Amino acid sequence: MRMVVLVSGRGSNLQAILDAIEDGRLAAEVAAVISDVPDAYALKRAERAGVPTYCIEKRDYSSRADFETALADCAEGARPDLIVLAGFMRVLGEAFLDRFPGKVINIHPSLLPSFRGLEAQRQALEAGVRYAGCTVHFVDLGVDSGLIIDQRVVRVLPGDDVETLSARILEQEHDLLVDVIRRFGAGLV
Repeated sequence: MRMVVLVSGRGSNLQAILDAIEDGRLAAEVAAVISDVPDAYALKRAERAGVPTYCIEKRDYSSRADFETALADCAEGARPDLIVLAGFMRVLGEAFLDRFPGKVINIHPSLLPSFRGLEAQRQALEAGVRYAGCTVHFVDLGVDSGLIIDQRVVRVLPGDDVETLSARILEQEHDLLVDVIRRFGAGLV
C-alpha cells in the first residue's frame, strides 16, 4: 500500500509510521511527505528515511482552492492508496477531498466528537473530563467531524497539565495510527 503523509510540524506520528514499516509491523510505503511549512521537522525525518518531500505553502496561492489543487496534484503524483494527515494543521476542502474519496484519514488528540479543532488537550483539561485520548477518522468537509475509525482512551491523572496529558496521548496516537493504517491496507477499514 502506498501512502502520502501530510504534515505541518515535528512529525512524531510520521516517525511512528516509518519505524513500523522499517521493523516489518506495517506492510506499506510512504511514497511522499508533503508539508505546508517549509521548516517542519517532519520533512527532515522523511529525508533521513529516503522519502521524497515537498513543501506547498498556502501563501504562494491566491485562493484556498488553488492551494488545495496544488496539494492534491502533488499527492496524486505519488499514486497513493491512502492519504494520512499526521499533524497537518489545515482544514481541507472539496478541491482536495473530492480527488481522494474515502482515502483521507486524520489523527486527532481527543475522543471525538468531543474537543474538535485546536488545543484539544487543553479543552479536555478545562472541561474537567476524567478520560481523554485520540481518534483516527476519515476526513470530511468539517473540522474533525468525519466518520470515526478507531479511538484509544487515556486517563486524565490528578495534576495533569497540557504537556503531561499530551505526551501520554501522543504515545497512544503512534500505536493507533499504525494499527489503523495496517487495517486499511488489509481491507478491514
